[in-house]
Amino acid sequence: MKKIIFLLIAIIGALVFLFLPMIPAYTFSETRVDQPTIYYTLLKEDRNFQMTFTHSIHLTEVLEAYNVQPSFAIRLKSMTYSDVAIGMPAHAEEGETLVYEDGMYTLFYDDKVLPNFTLFIGDVDYSLHFVYEKKRYDLKKELKRGKSYLFEVKKISLYEKMKGVELNGK
Repeated sequence: MKKIIFLLIAIIGALVFLFLPMIPAYTFSETRVDQPTIYYTLLKEDRNFQMTFTHSIHLTEVLEAYNVQPSFAIRLKSMTYSDVAIGMPAHAEEGETLVYEDGMYTLFYDDKVLPNFTLFIGDVDYSLHFVYEKKRYDLKKELKRGKSYLFEVKKISLYEKMKGVELNGK
C-alpha cells in the first residue's frame, strides 16, 4: 500500500513539474489557429529588448526599445526613427517626449505598459528583428510569413518548452 501511495505522489509530482509554468520566456504564439505553435527564447537577467524593422512605406529603419516589468508586462521605453512621414509621430502626446538629434527622432514614453501585442509577419522582404542580449532574431526567417503572433513575456511549462520552437538568433 505504501508503494502505491509513493508511486501516486511521484506521478502527481512529475505531472505538476511537467505542466506547471515555471520558465520565464519571450513567446511568439501563432494566432487564429486551433493548436498554436509557441516560438520562444528564455528570459534571462537582462529585462531590456528591442524590436527593429523597416517601415513599409518610407523604407527607413525604426527601433523600438522595451523593458519587461516584474509582472511580465511590457513597457515601451522609446521609438527611434528618421522620418515623420506616414505612420510616424511628428509630435509628442501627453506622457511622451519627442527629441530630434543627429537627424533622428526619438519618442520617449513616460509610462506606456502593455500586457502583450500582436505582430503580423508580412510576406515582404523588409527587416523585422527581435534583439535580446546581443542576439538578433530575424523574425522573417524564424516565424512563418503571412501569420500573426501574440508576443508576450510569460512563464512556460517544461512541456511547452519541449513542444515549442526555440528561436535561433545570431
